[in-house]
Amino acid sequence: MTAYQDCLFELGTEELPPQALLKLRDALRHEISKRLDETVLEHGEIIAYATPRRLAVLIKQLAASQPDQQVERRGPPVRAAFDADGKPTKSALGFAKTNSTTVEQLQRLKTDKGEWLCFRELSKGQTVQQLLPEILNQSLNSLPIPKRMRWGDSDHQFVRPVHWLMLLYGSDVIQAQVLGLTADRLTYGHRFHAPQAISIPAPSDYLSCLQKDGYVIADFDTRRDHIKTQIQIQSDTLGGIPQYNDALLNEITALVEWPVALVGNFEKQYLGLPAEVLITTMQTNQKYVPVKDAQGKLLPHFITILNIDSSNPKIVRQGNERVIRPRLGDAAFFWDQDRKKPLQQRVAELDNVVEQIKLGSMLDKTSRLENISQNIARQLNADTKVAVRAAHLSKTDLLTDMVGEFATLQGITGRYYALEDGEHEQVAAALQEQYMPRQSGGELPTTTTGQILSLADKLDTLVGIFSIGMIPSGVKDPYGLRRAALGILRILVEKNLELDLIELVKHGLAQQTHNKIEKDTESKVIEFLLDRLRGYCLDQGYLPDEFDAVRTVNPTRPVDFMRRLEAVQRFRSLPEAVSLAAANKRIRNILRKAEHTVSNSVSENILTEPAEHNLYSATLQAQTGVEPLLSDYNYTAALQQLAALKQPVDDFFDHVMVMADDPELKTNRLALLQKTQQLFLRIADIGKLQFTGQTL
Repeated sequence: MTAYQDCLFELGTEELPPQALLKLRDALRHEISKRLDETVLEHGEIIAYATPRRLAVLIKQLAASQPDQQVERRGPPVRAAFDADGKPTKSALGFAKTNSTTVEQLQRLKTDKGEWLCFRELSKGQTVQQLLPEILNQSLNSLPIPKRMRWGDSDHQFVRPVHWLMLLYGSDVIQAQVLGLTADRLTYGHRFHAPQAISIPAPSDYLSCLQKDGYVIADFDTRRDHIKTQIQIQSDTLGGIPQYNDALLNEITALVEWPVALVGNFEKQYLGLPAEVLITTMQTNQKYVPVKDAQGKLLPHFITILNIDSSNPKIVRQGNERVIRPRLGDAAFFWDQDRKKPLQQRVAELDNVVEQIKLGSMLDKTSRLENISQNIARQLNADTKVAVRAAHLSKTDLLTDMVGEFATLQGITGRYYALEDGEHEQVAAALQEQYMPRQSGGELPTTTTGQILSLADKLDTLVGIFSIGMIPSGVKDPYGLRRAALGILRILVEKNLELDLIELVKHGLAQQTHNKIEKDTESKVIEFLLDRLRGYCLDQGYLPDEFDAVRTVNPTRPVDFMRRLEAVQRFRSLPEAVSLAAANKRIRNILRKAEHTVSNSVSENILTEPAEHNLYSATLQAQTGVEPLLSDYNYTAALQQLAALKQPVDDFFDHVMVMADDPELKTNRLALLQKTQQLFLRIADIGKLQFTGQTL
């Protein structure tokens, strides 16, 4: 029987890039798992660990070896293996020699295509000691590291220099060479608290030994939870609420091995600065956690996570306070200096800032945004003057010292400075909201002017970049066009804005002043937007066939598209849906095969069969009933009414020969089917719906 034991691999390094640590951990686990499966080494759960100075993987219940395998190698055909006298030819002798045997010991393999010489043997599975070194080397070489580095006089490369290697199978060390290191059972603890070597008896002792003897919490998730708890405890002592997101928490966790929370303070005078400036300074530059009170006002305190349990926390606190003070001083200086020059006086300077070499300067973009914003505002019956003013000032804060130092504050800074300048509140809000949503699923603009400017900014970027042929491919999207397209769609749909995509793209494209607009830019942008809409709808729980049913009829207003989509989703749950979907599909196929263009003009006097009369009458009645519903965009109720056509349609196909010998009769019956189908196509092509396990 094959033995199974836990296996532990750890690679000790210089401090790893904190923002990449989680990605490296997960990728290493994936790569090792993949190669274990490829080599048919049975195993249990695989757990990955990561700290600033180590990557480790625990493989539970790893088989001691591969299973033995029956190997079969096919040789030459029998007809070519022997000559006329029955003696082995060179090909037969060569095949036997290759397999270290004789021709007489080779076996025969019969197939449909003839008989072949073959060699069969039982191949003994390799041991974990033989396989693991190569598995680990290949896995490390496959990690997503954009730029690898060398160190010393070594030819080995990794994201950071490596210092130790531990590889245990049960209580035994596997002799291996990885990145120039020889495996051992030794690891090393915290750089300051426990720099000495620590011997790990077995994989199951790894976490406890490192934590007890090495001052290292090796499991990333455990360390992160420990940090969250400490942050909350310190916040409670301040009577506040900590301000952090998952990205900041993960980065802090990736910076420490032995986290200890400490409260620091700063002068209350800095609370006169915009809260976003202080928060950005603390979070981005120092990885501190700001604290707000219950009313949402920033407190003059911060929480920092140390990587050491200091015997003199007072000195450490003072050191952190000394570091943050000049940062806040710089922000206060920028705030005072920037306000001396109104945003309006910065507009002309935008001509010196290049947006994209082929699209001109930021001043050119500003002009386009003014025109696009005005067009959208008119369609929404919004205040065009306010919309144009917001567009006019939209990019001016890019020239401020504050945004020059803190790029993530673009828009936010503009809002504060616009209010200082006495601009309309909607103008100020729009300067910040133009960048919303800032990330996937992020908050949308709440003001009408902000929605207009956000749409205009994203639309101009989208059509502009497409117009010069720089369409995103693969994972490359340097201008964030996918994010811009999804932002446009979310604003239109979730803010219920009745705007037409084709009209928006046409107008946006008309604002481009360069003379080398790529062919078919308009259609490519529309298709790009609809591709993003598909992803958005699937994320909302709609099915691909439901989306395709609506997409077929080409509604170009996203709000209208979503109404139809909801109606189709509800329609498919009706008892008549399966039959009507099948009938519509059948009608589509019949009409496609017609020898000429079919109209929906039916001559009642040519109808001969009762089923024809019944369908014609039901179609006219349904048309009368759904017209007011369609006028009110009540597609759900309209499809529910059209469901009444099930029986007349079924009877028609059961009792009427559509492709009659009489040309006049055939044409009239095709027209009746066309008229019936057109009622559904006013909403969607329900023939696209698929019903698993049900016959269409």
